[in-house]
Order: sequence, then C-alpha cells, then structure tokens
Amino acid sequence: MIADVTASLGTDYYLMDELLTDEEREVRDRVRDFADREVIPVINEFWQKEEMPLELFYKIGDLGIVGGSIEGYGCPGLSLVATGLSAVELSRGDGSLNTLLGVHSGLGMGSIYICGSEEQRQRWLPAMARMEKIGAFGLTEAKHGSDSVMLETTCRRDGDEYVINGEKRWIGAGTFADVVVVWARDVEDMQVKGLVVEKNEDGSYPEGYEATPIKGKMGKRAVWQADIKFTDVRVPAENKLENANSFKDTSKVLTATRAGVAWEAIGHAIASYEAALQYAQQRVQFGKPIAGFQLIQNKLANMLAEITNMQLMVYRLSKLQEQGKMTGGMASLAKMNNAKKAKQVCSDARDIMGGNGVLLEYQVARHLSDMEIVYTYEGTDTVQSLIVGREITGVNAFA
Repeated sequence: MIADVTASLGTDYYLMDELLTDEEREVRDRVRDFADREVIPVINEFWQKEEMPLELFYKIGDLGIVGGSIEGYGCPGLSLVATGLSAVELSRGDGSLNTLLGVHSGLGMGSIYICGSEEQRQRWLPAMARMEKIGAFGLTEAKHGSDSVMLETTCRRDGDEYVINGEKRWIGAGTFADVVVVWARDVEDMQVKGLVVEKNEDGSYPEGYEATPIKGKMGKRAVWQADIKFTDVRVPAENKLENANSFKDTSKVLTATRAGVAWEAIGHAIASYEAALQYAQQRVQFGKPIAGFQLIQNKLANMLAEITNMQLMVYRLSKLQEQGKMTGGMASLAKMNNAKKAKQVCSDARDIMGGNGVLLEYQVARHLSDMEIVYTYEGTDTVQSLIVGREITGVNAFA
C-alpha cells in the first residue's frame, strides 16, 4: 500500500520522527521553539555587525541540553540522538550559537569528561553545566590546522606549576571563557598534554594570556573566535588533565564531537530548503509561482533527498556511537558527507531565490556563509576523506 504523502511531511520525508523516543522529540521541540521564538527574529542584526548574542547564548542554559550526553555532574545525560537533534534545531536558528554551544558543551566539557580525573570532573563540570563557567578548546594554531598533531605550543613542569608558551588561532570563546582547555607539547617527553587555564577570581586571565578577536569573517560572524598568545602562562599542576597525555587522547575528544558537526550541517540545510520552498511557492514569474516549473521542482527534490540522506546517516552513526562501535572513520565519513551536501543544499536554495538569495532577510545567505565554515572546521573535507581512506585501505596517506 502506498501512503498519501503530502507536503505536511516537511523535511522529515522518511518519517524519522517515528524512530525517536518521547524524550528525543521533547528535546527537539524545545530547542526548535527557542530557535523560532528567540533566535531567528533577531540574529541577522548580530550576524551583520559581528556581535555575539551573549544574552541568547546564556538562555541556552535553560534548555536542558548543556553537557549533552554526559551523565552526572549536573548534565542532562541525553541520548546522542537527542544531542544531535538539539544541534540541528539550534543551527537551523543560527550556526554561531550552535558553534558556541559546541565549543563549550562538546569540546570544553567533553575534554574534561573524557580526559579528566573524577576530581577534575567534579571541580569543573557542574558549574559549566549551569553555564556559570564557560569553556573553550585551544588546539588549532596559525601554522597547524589540519596537521594539529604537529602543534608547537609548549608546556613545561616547573615545581607545582606548568608554564605554557605559544599561540593558538580560531579559538571560539577564547576572549571570555572561564575555563580554557589548552593542548600543548610537553618539552620533557614531547607528548601533547591537555591543561586547563582558568580565569582569576577577579575575572582576569593569568598573566601572559592575551586573546584578540578575529574580525572580517565571511561566516559564523556572531561568534567571537580568537587569536591567543601565551607568554609564560602559569597554571597549577593539578590543572593538567589526568588522562590527556598524548595526541591520541586529543583525538578521542575530536572523534566524539565530530558527529555533532555532521548533525549541525543538517540544520543549515533544513533552514535553507524550507526558505527556498516557501519562496518558490510565493514568487510569481511568467504568470505562475516558480514552484510550478520543472527545473525548480527538480532542484527541490534533490535538496530534500540530500537532507534525508544526511538525517539517516547521523541517526545510525549516533546509535553506533552509543553502542561503542563508532570508528574515527565513521565519524569522518558523516562529517565529510554532510558538510558537502549541506553546503550544496544552501547553494541551491540561494540559486532558487535569485537576487533575493543574497539578502539577509531571506535567511539563506547567512546559512550558506556559515556552511563555508562548517565545511572547514573540525577537519576539512580533504582531511576527513584521508581518515576514511586510512581505515578502508590500511595505508596512512597523511605522511
């Protein structure tokens, strides 16, 4: 029997909603309402001015999603699917806000949860879950992005302290975060270590910590990312994450959070597809709505196919991750696939809208620009393909 499929299916064309638990639907709807009510009506102004909507960011703390799938420590212990759906809905509203949450909740809190001792988890995670302390993640450097394993920032043990020297780049929230996880090479054993740099009680950073916002970005303009310079920055030895002793430990964090980027891409694609569909139904050319032209319908159908492809891939990936079966290559395949497809969906939406597609008021231009960033961060398309290639061939093509 063939169902009577109608436009009411929207972007859930394969009825993925039926696969979700009640909790997952509730989380999705809660974040969706926040995006529709609080974010979308105001975000364009922040994006255009390169201003960060901090008031909106702190409101995310009331949504019960900070800390994602982490259990205990005041975190919600959500399923990975629920965490992914929250990323979809938040990025459908605005990618900058989702990036901020990903940095704080995924990379910052994730580093402490995965690599920290029980005492360190208890010390930092509860306050971060309440968003009383904001986290950042300092890995990328000006000379080392894709080859971050070669990072040059150093640390050395000096009595009861570690001393950090070097520079980091593209560090989200690096200008205001309270807890900054910094990855540095120990000059004693040359292994990469994770250290937590904290603000002082008066709200200042330790001496030698200098952060400057990066301006002039074409996308993710409503999140501040920083260049950070460390000049003999001292942190207590107890702030060295107990289980962060090599780049393999850094990679554990990156692999765990990479799926979140694949989920985020869907939000940008959905926002752009929905805007293009509505526009096509209302825009009249040559005497009828452009939705009635074959080329437009073909484009919309292909956009929906890509969105459906992305949804099913990350749903399965999250299930594999929950079962402990996800490999690094699996995570990279999803990020590579979804970033590429979402970028194309956003581009097709802008094309359907013609000249109006470049205007912020039509929403798509912002998502298309933001997808350029998603396409690059947490590993470029090329790097993701090489991670997958290494798994399927057994040959390392990086070096």
